[in-house]
Amino acid sequence: MAGHSHSANIAHRKGAVDAKRGKLFSKLCRAIYVAARNGGGDPAANLRLRYAIDKARQFSCPKENIERSIKKATGELGAENFEEVMYEGYGPSGVAVLCEVLTDNRNRTAGDLRRIFENAGGNLGATGCVNYLFTYKGLFLVDPKHVEEDALMEVALEAGADDVELVENYFEVTCDPKQFDVVQKALEDAKIPTESAETSYIPSTYVDLDVDAGRKMLRLRDLLDENDDVQNVYANDNIPEEVLAD
Repeated sequence: MAGHSHSANIAHRKGAVDAKRGKLFSKLCRAIYVAARNGGGDPAANLRLRYAIDKARQFSCPKENIERSIKKATGELGAENFEEVMYEGYGPSGVAVLCEVLTDNRNRTAGDLRRIFENAGGNLGATGCVNYLFTYKGLFLVDPKHVEEDALMEVALEAGADDVELVENYFEVTCDPKQFDVVQKALEDAKIPTESAETSYIPSTYVDLDVDAGRKMLRLRDLLDENDDVQNVYANDNIPEEVLAD
């Protein structure tokens, strides 16, 4: 795997969490709502709901917010109507970008995203224009200070992980999304803490950016993150360390 995209981008995203915590909670709860509406309100029987709740808890989302979202989805409180849409486009220097969206108005969201891409030096593309460059995987980041590579590899591969690789400052453990729960439990049982545990669209190739393009790409990411409808942003950008450190 080239570059440092996952560990660096995840670390950068987490570093911006506190400044946007209210907006983040809204997005996390929207994801819980959709998962519960589609698969029921019991996380023991709805794996997607459990993942959404686990992610919300990672960011200290209040318990009452989580419970309220589930109740809305199951009809105990007033219902909302969100649908899932994947938008695709190009960032600066031809970076491929996927945006996972939950929206109650496709026309509004498409218009907003088109303006965001254009303002950041990119453009919104047609469905299918870049998604072939990504593979949907389970992804775990593990700090090397917690475990030796051989020990991590033994635990992860026995649980069904595809690969363990040291990328910059983290071990990246990848697996088939269907094995996510099994690998996560194996890491927990082995008392191996994770910096991040999520399903993610992982690029097959990366675009190395210079400082100027890297700053433009971070601006695009920030603008997309600020949009209420955008849940997750995935891109095959390789941003210079000096830009991430700004």
